[in-house]
Amino acid sequence: MDSIKVENLVKQFNGFTAVDHISFRVPQGEIFGLLGPNGAGKTTTINLLSTLLKPTSGSAKVSGHDIFDHRDEVRKNIGIVFQEPALDNQLTGRENLTFHAMMYGINKDERRKRIKRVVELVELTPKIDVLVDHYSGGMKRRLEIARGLIHRPKVLFLDEPTLGLDTQTRRHIWDYIKKLNRENQVTIILTTHYMEEADYLCDRVAIIDHGKIVALDTPDQLKEMLGGDVISLELDGRVDDLMAVLKNLEWVNTMKKHGDHLNLTVETAEKRIPEIITTAQKIGVVVRSVNLHKPSLEDVFLHFTGKTIREQEVSQIQRNRETVKRRMHR
Repeated sequence: MDSIKVENLVKQFNGFTAVDHISFRVPQGEIFGLLGPNGAGKTTTINLLSTLLKPTSGSAKVSGHDIFDHRDEVRKNIGIVFQEPALDNQLTGRENLTFHAMMYGINKDERRKRIKRVVELVELTPKIDVLVDHYSGGMKRRLEIARGLIHRPKVLFLDEPTLGLDTQTRRHIWDYIKKLNRENQVTIILTTHYMEEADYLCDRVAIIDHGKIVALDTPDQLKEMLGGDVISLELDGRVDDLMAVLKNLEWVNTMKKHGDHLNLTVETAEKRIPEIITTAQKIGVVVRSVNLHKPSLEDVFLHFTGKTIREQEVSQIQRNRETVKRRMHR
């Protein structure tokens, strides 16, 4: 059974297409990742599926309920952890959870049981009666996850759940997400621009760029699409001339240039590095550095979009600034 079914979903804002005819399905119990830079359309997709926004066109069902016609039913069946903190810092952790449970009409005895359960799940029992104002960033994130589970949703949306957290805390949050998925069989839709987060957590990943899904599969299958190991070269000279030579070699599977860097996916890569360096030297290209590694999701993103995820974020910021300028001069 599919927990999520999306068909040709579109969302436009004043002529700008934030979500551009995306389609995908998420089976019950899966951790599904939406991976892409800031501004790619990930959060907008979450807001559409959680009924916070109305689509421009297309259709979607969440737990069998249409996001157009059965918005209340959708909301009963989902939990959501927003990208921005949404806790009351002047209440304790328990008071935040109690208030949220009351909003869902959960009676007093049942509230106690559920609060105890979710607090144990995210390991906040010793701090649950402390003011949230005294919580660390990681503790607040764990409390928000607990709050999202208090009404026992079938689908949990996590929008950049580890944004701004240090590496150690981020890893702890990952473990909590895996634990709640395993123990509660809740379907999780996760947005992130952290490659390692998507790789570690997700059963499948959809890579989003400019509002479109450009690739969708398991992390391992996406990496295998590149067909070999990755050689990253930092070059000085006529990179295009080197590419023209290398593209005719049968053992070069893919090739992408960005700036003075060239990424190749190559079979038996460790044996090919000397040949690549010799070829570069013959046409006057200096090889400043060579790096060999197994394909990562960053390499997959580069393959499908032509840019790294960081470069895409910079491009998106520039586009946003240009949009603001145009609107100011209208």
